[in-house]
Amino acid sequence: MRVSKKQSRRRLRRYLLSAVAILMIAGYMLLSGYEQFGARPEGDAYLRVSQSENYDTSIDQFVNLDPGVLDQMSENMSFWSDPAAFMKSGFAFFSNENQTSPEQALPEIRELPATFGNSAGTVKFTWLGHATVLMSIDDMTILVDPTFSPSAAPFSWAVKRYQPPAIDLDALPHIDAIIISHDHYDHLDMETIKHFIATDTAFFVPLGVGAHLNRWGVPDSRITELDWWESARMQSLELICMPAQHFSGRIGFFHDQTSLWASWTVKSTDNTVYFSGDSGYADHYRIIGERYGPFDLVFMDAGQYNKRWRQVHNLPDEAVQAFEDVRGQALVPTGWGMFTLALHDWFEPAVMIDRMGRERGLDVIIPRLGEMVDMSARQPLNKWWESLITAHDTSD
Repeated sequence: MRVSKKQSRRRLRRYLLSAVAILMIAGYMLLSGYEQFGARPEGDAYLRVSQSENYDTSIDQFVNLDPGVLDQMSENMSFWSDPAAFMKSGFAFFSNENQTSPEQALPEIRELPATFGNSAGTVKFTWLGHATVLMSIDDMTILVDPTFSPSAAPFSWAVKRYQPPAIDLDALPHIDAIIISHDHYDHLDMETIKHFIATDTAFFVPLGVGAHLNRWGVPDSRITELDWWESARMQSLELICMPAQHFSGRIGFFHDQTSLWASWTVKSTDNTVYFSGDSGYADHYRIIGERYGPFDLVFMDAGQYNKRWRQVHNLPDEAVQAFEDVRGQALVPTGWGMFTLALHDWFEPAVMIDRMGRERGLDVIIPRLGEMVDMSARQPLNKWWESLITAHDTSD
């Protein structure tokens, strides 16, 4: 059915009014010191931030290895670069025909084996959806980008998760360390962080992120802030902060870039694991592979993508190429399966990466939510997502 000019104007008016309302709410929360926004680095913390090679003091922001990449993305997404495409993209969030969220609960395993923490000489992990990974390595348990709240946004009604976590916070084993890739809500969840205040869990974060944790009650003594290529020891493990191509900020649509974004490597005597965090495809993957590869296990950003913002999220084929660039041995696609932040089918990352992996002879692991994978005793994994795809074309 053809949409009349009058209907188009009404849609545009609703879209603009919604945007203005959100901006007004965000402005009020900013001025009122909304706790979810965290805090900016100050004092000695800011001094260290400002001395980073990755911080541009002329604009008071962190920058990517390619300093102009975010400007390029902004130009691609601006109204003036292509007004028709801008309007089409905006309305697509209301008229998108893709199945952006599942129509039924995703299959899950709701209990960890008692032997999960016994990981000498191996790596065990369970994927909890999106970027949240629980990993055991050298008998130590690490939680990466934990997001257990019902929403991955500053407003409880926005960006709701598909279903409750497969493993409840209270059911987690003792967590030795939490690794954070950057400060966006789907990777740094305030309520989850607060759950660990009363524990002895250590936090490893990129520069500037510690200010958020401080505001929420985590003491400096339990926070290790690292710049790209810096590393820290935790008993037998080395944790290395590495580049990513992304951005940061928690204040609505305003991204202030006062905290760093990163990928991470966890290295034991026997195994090396890589977490990409959120990142667009760029040369840092090749550099990381040359310096620290091969990686026994790679968790690679492969969801919430769009060609208009490909600078900050891998497209599926780029995720596979990035995996090969870092010289990975086994690939787990992350960034999907729990929240909808883009217009693609929720299952598209699994379908495309599974297919490309088979075509290239790669070892791709796509477990069910909460399912433990022991890299030393792998069990066959089924394509669980296929039974949930209902009458949707998954071809390119």
